[in-house]
Amino acid sequence: MTSPIIIWFRRDLRLADQAAVAAAAAKGPVIPIYILDDETPKHRKMGGASRWWLHQSLEQLDSSLRDFGSRLILRNGPVSDILAEIVESTGAIEIHALHHYEPWWRNAERAVAKALDGKAELVLHHGNYLLPPGILKTGGGGQYKIYTPFWKSLREHMPPQESVAAPKILRAPSEWPTSDTLSDWKLLPTKPNWANGFEDNWAPGERGAADNLDSFAEIAMEYSEGRNLPSEQLVSRLSPHLHFGEVSPATIWNRIAGQGSGVETFLKELVWRDYAQNVIHQFPQYGGESYREKMRDLPWRDMSDPEVQRDYQAWCKGKTGYPIVDAGMRELWATGWMHNRVRMIASSFLIKHLLIDWREGEKWFWDTLVDADYGSNAVNWQWGAGTGVDSNMFVRIMAPLTQSEKFNAGDYIRKWVPELADLDDPYIHDPEEHGCKPGDYPSKIIAHKEGRERALAAYQKVK
Repeated sequence: MTSPIIIWFRRDLRLADQAAVAAAAAKGPVIPIYILDDETPKHRKMGGASRWWLHQSLEQLDSSLRDFGSRLILRNGPVSDILAEIVESTGAIEIHALHHYEPWWRNAERAVAKALDGKAELVLHHGNYLLPPGILKTGGGGQYKIYTPFWKSLREHMPPQESVAAPKILRAPSEWPTSDTLSDWKLLPTKPNWANGFEDNWAPGERGAADNLDSFAEIAMEYSEGRNLPSEQLVSRLSPHLHFGEVSPATIWNRIAGQGSGVETFLKELVWRDYAQNVIHQFPQYGGESYREKMRDLPWRDMSDPEVQRDYQAWCKGKTGYPIVDAGMRELWATGWMHNRVRMIASSFLIKHLLIDWREGEKWFWDTLVDADYGSNAVNWQWGAGTGVDSNMFVRIMAPLTQSEKFNAGDYIRKWVPELADLDDPYIHDPEEHGCKPGDYPSKIIAHKEGRERALAAYQKVK
């Protein structure tokens, strides 16, 4: 039998439209492998919500592989050491994988190539994004930093090529390397099991992604308005499937772009994901450092102050006294996800009303979001904080109470803040102001005017 080919899975947990899978399958018997490497990312190892999703997705991928007579090998440790060891033990001659652009994965790819020491070749393919980061150039030959020209340039390269079906055959090697069992990794919460709501809301894996895409295709024409209406179910909910690579962005583009002229807003959001990778490709430390130098000196409140900690915990737990913020933060804790419009409101509240460093919010989202993505998370937080390469102005401060009423969030609040479930519109958006706040719902931790003035005063010090 010919020497085996390794397929190294990371955030690309699918068989269809997966270039590494297709290339390896065409060459010989394949050894699919996923390595849980918590050492290489260091403080950027996956958070709790992502680990829950990973468990389910790996389970589904292994099931799909077994339908082909194959299986998924699981190993735990530094990827360079483990891949070199498996090459040695199996005689594999090539490792096929998709490019990843987070700084730790770029380092790991170099370390793997070095560890192989000529015994096997690391072959990297594209496919996690519509276009590889860095490929689009400005008129001056540099990379794009601003979204709008990036979108216009990428749009000229669309549509992407048609998606490639999963291989019809995956040949097994003559001998399988040893494997961990998924339960060994203890990715699922137990005491307590805080993920009960996740199970009710998500179906991770390639089949779940396909079902979600089918559902969204029926309502995609309504996305432009629906993305701002948290009480409606008019968003795609594809972000965790995209993050874990259970569906390719090309597959989504080709499916949704054919739904008519009203889906342009969604396609722009899909391209925003590419844009975020383009940003971290240029600025690898973007997740932990404000891009705008003057904003690095903004006088954030001191997290060692007990009062600031109380405010931060109130935000995390959805007990700020602002119903739309609290609903979003409780939805996040219960499901690992938050509606598009509410993410903007909740993040703005932490940054501007509470004057807490955007990085504290980014860390919380990193741990609690099932779609926690280094590029998208960092770019979105820096956009809201006014610290990013392309961002909202810091002085533009969202009024959460106004936003809640404007976007008809009443039913959304009733669902996630049961203390307010008996209140009608418009009272539910600001029960304290209307004099009908239930006794078991907290008062506002800061008034809108007070928070706004404090934020503007802080900005004056770095203006």
